[in-house]
This record gives sequence, structure tokens and C-alpha cells, in this order.
Amino acid sequence: MTTELQAAVLPAPTAHSEALFARARAVTPGGVNSPVRAFRSVGGTPRFIARADGAYLTDADGTRLLDYIGSWGPMILGHNHPAVRGAIADALQYGTSFGAPGEREVLLAELVTRLTGVDRVRFVSSGTEATMSALRLARGVTGRKFIVKFRGNYHGHADGLLVEAGSGLLTNADGALGAAAPSSAGVPEEYAGLTLVSEYNDPAALDALMTARGSEVAAVIFEPVVGNAGVLIPTPEFLAALHRVKTHGALLIADEVMTGFRLSLGGATGLLGLRPDLICWGKIIGGGLPVGAYGGRAEVMDFVSPQGPVYQAGTLSGNPLAMAAGLATLSALEADPDLYARLGAYTTALAAGLRDAAAAAGVPISINHIGSMLTAFHLDAPDGSVRTYTDAAASDTKAFARWFQGMLGRGVYWAPSQFESIFVSGVHGDAELNATLDAARAAYQDLGA
Repeated sequence: MTTELQAAVLPAPTAHSEALFARARAVTPGGVNSPVRAFRSVGGTPRFIARADGAYLTDADGTRLLDYIGSWGPMILGHNHPAVRGAIADALQYGTSFGAPGEREVLLAELVTRLTGVDRVRFVSSGTEATMSALRLARGVTGRKFIVKFRGNYHGHADGLLVEAGSGLLTNADGALGAAAPSSAGVPEEYAGLTLVSEYNDPAALDALMTARGSEVAAVIFEPVVGNAGVLIPTPEFLAALHRVKTHGALLIADEVMTGFRLSLGGATGLLGLRPDLICWGKIIGGGLPVGAYGGRAEVMDFVSPQGPVYQAGTLSGNPLAMAAGLATLSALEADPDLYARLGAYTTALAAGLRDAAAAAGVPISINHIGSMLTAFHLDAPDGSVRTYTDAAASDTKAFARWFQGMLGRGVYWAPSQFESIFVSGVHGDAELNATLDAARAAYQDLGA
């Protein structure tokens, strides 16, 4: 990809993607296996990907795309990383699944506990499974039924967590304290009724809710840095309020499915100085294969079966291929102590370039970024002032959709939703930054015309 190519929208062929999408719609709901892939909020045909290498994807029509999704976060080392691929190939020689313990499970658990400071970790197969299991554990430990989550925080698609979730419709913004409504059909009101909702980055609201209902609350679950309402960064006052929930006997659960090992080797927990009782991981911990995990203090984790009374199980938990990929990824991160600084520098330069390009075209945007995560909200507000989902929901999604198509047409694959983070990898370099900003300048000019 050359910067000269970014000056005009490329007439990229999409016939193969269109044909695959038509076939997929006949056999799969909406033609995709995860909703945001369908491009419903940005329009057009989703690109079906044939291969991935480094910072690039190649679609079914042979078009090379500069990727900022990174499989929605796991590919912090870049796609098809040689060490990860080699570890999987080595493990594959010995079988694909044992249904019994293996050494790699122990090695990865030892590495995770050392890097994050938790005492015990239990591996599962997805982030949704990790958060669901952590909440069951919190209820088992405390003997309480209610949980607290925050508007716009997404914790997977378990019934009790699909309440005021992520980029779904914002409901009950003006409702009663703690009021909750399902974000999906099929979630019984009875389940939603066990989930109390507060506003992210509103410490007074959280304090008031815990004062009123804290004795009933088993756990408060939160994204340390939100990624599914666009990037929202916590204020120090909000972090302090989060820790105060412990005075009510509730457990504090950090959902680091997205931020774990992305913002630092200790995740957002380490970067922000958090002290949660439980942490949930996914994405990077599996190096691109399906892995989730939850962990915490020994006295809490020892409630998990078979040691304790809280049941949780999984046929493919600790899968040897997934453990190999996770070990290779975390080992590579630990072996490159400058990586996080490089990721942060690239993302900061990207934010500055996007800001300048939008200003030159007269397009209002507001950028939030931290580490290697970034969202450019299409609204007229100072950078960093978008702190809640209510703030983010004011974005001009139609403008974003037009800008997204302008970027895609110029070979840059951005997250296909205004309310998502993009992810930078260790193989994004100067050439990728220049190409991205060339495309962005042209796409903003189109939008401002």
C-alpha cells in the first residue's frame, strides 16, 4: 500500500465478498457469526477475509487492507506472528484436545499470576464465559443476588449482563436509581431485575446506589477502560468510588477482556493502580485463539469447584493449542519491554494526525485514546470530554459511516461502528501511520465538502 494510492477512493472489487455474504445469509443469521461484522451501522458489504499478515488483511477479492481491528484486540503482536504460529504448530503435533490437564495450562497460569498479581486463575473459552463465571463466583462468595454494572459497559452476552450494554440502545437514562432494562430480546425481565445500573464516570451516582442498595450487591463489574461505547477513560474520582464499593461487602470485578495485557503487562489494573477482587481476561490471553480466564485472591477463587461449591466447567477449557498461543503471545510481550511505549507513541501520533486532518476539513471530532486504543467520536466537543455513554451517544453516526466508507475505499479497515475502539499492533510503523493519515485527510475532506 502506498500513500499515493490513498488520495482517491480505490475501485476495489467486492464480487467475491458479496457472493459469500449472500451464501452466508442463507445459512447464518444476518450472514455473520457476530453482529458488528455485518456492517449494519455503516452500510455496504462486509469484507470476507482470506488471510492476515502483520498489520494487513487480504479479502476474498484480493484487496489488501491496513487493519485497525486486530481481530477486535487480540493481535497486539500483529497477525500471523511467527512465534505464535510456531507454538501452535508445535502443539498440534501432539493432538488438538485432551479433555484432561496438560502442562501448558500450568505454564500459562503461572505466567498470568506472575504478571497480574492474582493468586489463582481458571481458564475458560471466551470472555463471556469468564465474566459470567466471575459473577456466579461473587454471588456464591457473598450469598447475595444483585450485581451492579455501568451503562455502556459490555461484558459479553450472558443474560444478566445484556443490560444497558455497549453500543445497544440507551434506555432508562432518566429512569429511577439503578433501573435496568434488557438490551436484547430473549432476556427475561426477571434477569434484568437482578442487575442494577449506574453511569460510568459518575462517582456520585455510584455512591448513592451503593448507599441505597449496597447490602444486597454481590459484585460491581466494570471495564477499567471502556471499549464498547467507544473508548471511555475513567477519572480518578470514579476509580476511588469503585474501590469504595468494597466497604459495602461487595466484590469488585475488573473486566479486562479487552484491556488485559493491552495497556500494560499488568493490564489496565496495573496501569491505573486498581485493586479488584476478581479480574476477567480474554482476547490477548489466547493470542488469537478462543481463550478466556478469571482470577483473583486465593480465598475467593477457592470457592470454585472442585475445591469449592461454585460450579463451573468446560470441555475445551485449557485447550492445548489455545494455551500454546497464549504462552507465546504473553512471552513475546514480556520479552519486549519497549513495546507498550511504542504502541502509545504511535497511537498518540495517530490521534494528532486525525485531529489535524478533521480540523482542516471542518469536520468536528473528539478523540479519546489511551495506550494502543483510540476512538474518534464524530461530535463537537474537546478531546477527552467524552466520559460517559450518554456523551458518546451524541455522536453523528451517519457522519462516521460516511467517513468509514471513505477509509475503507482507500484501503484502511477501521472498526465498523462509531462505538468501538480501534487497536494498534506492534507491527504498525511509519509507513502504516502515513498511509492512514493520507486516507483520513481525503476521507475528512469528502465529509466536509
